[in-house]
Amino acid sequence: MNYQVKEIYYTLQGEGARTGRAAVFLRFAGCNLWTGLEKDRGRAVCTFCDTDFVGVDGVNGGRFAGAGELASAVASFWPKAQESKPYVVCTGGEPLLQLDSALIDALHARRFEIAIESNGTIEAPDGIDWICVSPKAEAEIVQRRGDELKLVYPQPDAPPERFASLDFKHFFLQPMDSPDREANTRAAAEYCLAHPRWRLSLQTHKLIGLP
Repeated sequence: MNYQVKEIYYTLQGEGARTGRAAVFLRFAGCNLWTGLEKDRGRAVCTFCDTDFVGVDGVNGGRFAGAGELASAVASFWPKAQESKPYVVCTGGEPLLQLDSALIDALHARRFEIAIESNGTIEAPDGIDWICVSPKAEAEIVQRRGDELKLVYPQPDAPPERFASLDFKHFFLQPMDSPDREANTRAAAEYCLAHPRWRLSLQTHKLIGLP
C-alpha cells in the first residue's frame, strides 16, 4: 500500500486519558467527513475540524511506498535513549482510511504501542492497542467499543447521552475550539459536574504551545 502522510512529529499527547504522555504523532492525509478544503466546509459532515490534513506537505510528511518504510520513519522520531515502550498516535483526518494490518504489524515489530484517534465511522482492524473515538453528530458510528470516547462539545444533535451506552472505558467531553471556546469550556465543565461519568478533556498542547 502507498501511504499518504501529512506529517510526523514527536510531542506530548495533549488531550484525553493519556494527556502528557510522550508520543510520535503520525497524521495521515485525508478524511471521509470533509475534504479539508474551506470551500467545502459548509456542506461537510464535520464542519468544525481545526486540523490541516490535506496533502503530504507537512513536517516530515510524504508518500511511503510500504509499511516497513513508514514504520521505520515513525521509529526514527522516538528518542534512542528512551527506555519506555515507544508510543505512536495514528490520527488524521481519518487514520482508518489507511492504517492496515501490514502497518500495524510493522509498528509492533518496532516495539510500538499503537493508538488511533478516529471518527468512529470505520471499524478498526485487530491489533490496535488504544482506540479513541471522537463522534460527529451527523455520522453513523461503526466502531462502538474501545478505550476512550472523546466528544467535542457542544455539537448540535450530539448530546452526550446519545453515546453513553457505548462500550468504552473512558468518556470525555472536549470543549469545541471556536470563538466561543470559553463558553464551551464552562458548558462542558458544568455537564461533567452534573454527570460524573464524563470527564473534562482540555487541549493542553495548545495551552502550552506544543504541536
